[in-house]
Amino acid sequence: MTSIVITSHLAGGEVQAAFRHWQQLGRDSTPLMRAIGVGLISNVHDRFAAETDPDGARWAPLKEPWASLRRAGPILQQSGMRGGLMGTITSDAANGEVSVGSNKIYAAVHQFGATIKAKNAPLLIFRTPEGVRFGAARQVTIPARPYLGISAADEDTILDAVEVFWLRFR
Repeated sequence: MTSIVITSHLAGGEVQAAFRHWQQLGRDSTPLMRAIGVGLISNVHDRFAAETDPDGARWAPLKEPWASLRRAGPILQQSGMRGGLMGTITSDAANGEVSVGSNKIYAAVHQFGATIKAKNAPLLIFRTPEGVRFGAARQVTIPARPYLGISAADEDTILDAVEVFWLRFR
């Protein structure tokens, strides 16, 4: 399984103070972390739909011949919500932390970009979804299309979750 690790520490005074107070009360923050994870997943889905990175920059467009083979729908969602990369975004929460990511082996390739080279043959062979061969190459460069990371919307989501838990469970 491929793993992507992006660590972010929120420096916002309000969030830090709320977390410290929560810890002083001896509360397990796992339910809060689960709520944050659900919100972050929703924000990642929004980025897939908008085809933008966490900073709002547009993803690199598909190049030919891929663009002409593309089915309707945003990039990285060719298999739809269930089979595409977007449908595999999950979260894992524990006391004091939450992780958001995918277990797809190709997740890191799309997050960071990569050059794929033929390994066991002289060329990579490309086929349409119907199995018809349409091209070959020694290597292919896939541009980075970041979907994970902490955006301004993510910071708002985290703060909103902390405020809800603070007001409801203090």
